[in-house]
Order: sequence, then structure tokens, then C-alpha cells
Amino acid sequence: MFKRSILALATAVVAFNAHAVSSGDLAFTAFNADEDGWSLVTFVDLAANSQFYFTDNEWDGSSFNSGESYHAWNTGSSVIAAGTVIRFSSTDTTNLSASLGTLSRASVSGSTNYGISQDNDTVYLYQGASATAPTTFVAAISTGGFTADQGLLTNTGLSIGAGAVKLGAGSDYAEYTGDRSSLTSLADYKALVSDVANWTDRGNGAYAAVVPNTTAFTVTAVPEPDAAAMVVAGIGLLGFMGRRRLAR
Repeated sequence: MFKRSILALATAVVAFNAHAVSSGDLAFTAFNADEDGWSLVTFVDLAANSQFYFTDNEWDGSSFNSGESYHAWNTGSSVIAAGTVIRFSSTDTTNLSASLGTLSRASVSGSTNYGISQDNDTVYLYQGASATAPTTFVAAISTGGFTADQGLLTNTGLSIGAGAVKLGAGSDYAEYTGDRSSLTSLADYKALVSDVANWTDRGNGAYAAVVPNTTAFTVTAVPEPDAAAMVVAGIGLLGFMGRRRLAR
């Protein structure tokens, strides 16, 4: 009985710590138009069996057009810890996969082109009631300019440098190559990852076999105050207060 109570408490703590996802809580860290894949980092704990969608159909500010692709990602039966990098590969084939959870095609009439392009293509990550009914845009990446014919950021809550990454045209392969370990808060990495200046863009080439860096993002602990120094400071304060009393 006691063991069951402890297990129930641990499960409740994990569920409590899982974060309701907002815009910018995940970010793209790699884009591969040759392999047709990408990777993401999460800056918050993702609850088990969270559902996300990807599409490279263009967003016009109120809805998606058709002709390209939709994918569904279920995060799996365990919480995904903040800082984890997830790789999505071969998204244009029936062998598509995610390093965590399950990636599958979301069937939408008129959208059957599952490849992503090195030019003028935008991939959105979002949550919603269905693949075509987004409620929260979480991240975006583009080999265009987030224009009307490439996919807008209007009404997504994202902007270039804040949840949305704008690569150059002709980006067959690009990857975030900035800091992953020296900041004191995972949220502080958001601006770094969204800044294309911290990416390495290999441009046009043959990169289908390139595997992105999936090293987790970590934080550096803030140094604790030195215990001895605190004791000395406390003694000094007591002495000062004693002298003030004597002076009275």
C-alpha cells in the first residue's frame, strides 16, 4: 500500500512538472532538405502523449493552403525532459521516424507532397484540434522569407529571431552550432537558437547522410554563496548590532 502511494505521488509530480506548451517553447535546431528531416529542442518538459503537427503548407494568416504535407508527432508514453533534442528523419518516405515518440503522416485531402525544399519552403510546428486547425504555433523555419507565397508568420505569435528561424535560399543543410551548455536557464537559449547568426548553413550540396547534433541543452548552476563567508558576515553583523546597543 505504501509503495503504491509513493508511485502515485511520483506520477503526480511528473504530470505537474510537464509544461503547457506556448509559442517558442520548442525550436528547430537543424534542417535537411536532402534527407527531408529536421531536429528540435524543447525548452520545457513535454507531457507524455502530447500531440504536435508539422506542415510545409503555406500559412496565410488564418489557414493553410494545400498541396504539400502534414505530419503528426505523438511524444510517446514518457515525459520528454526540457533540453532534449529530438531528430525527425526521412519525413518524405514511409520509413519516416522520430528519435522519441512516433511520427506519422497526417492524411489531408490535396496534400501529398511530403518533401521539403531548399528554396522558399517553410515548416511549422504547432498544436491544434487537427492537422488543419492550429491553436498554438510553437516554432517555424524557412528557406524563404516568410512571405505570402512561402508561408507567413501573421497570427502565429512567432517572429524571426523569436521562435522562427529564417535561413537563406538554397539551404540544403543548416544547423544550430551555438552554445548548448553555459547558460543558467534553458529559456535563455531561445534567442540564441532563433538567431541564424548562430547557425552553420552549408548551402547547396549533397547532405542526405548528414546526421544533426542531438546533444542536449543543459544549464550551468548558479554558484551557491560560500558558507564560511556567510558565517563571517553573520558574526560581523552581530558584532555591529551589539556595539549599537552599547552605544545607547
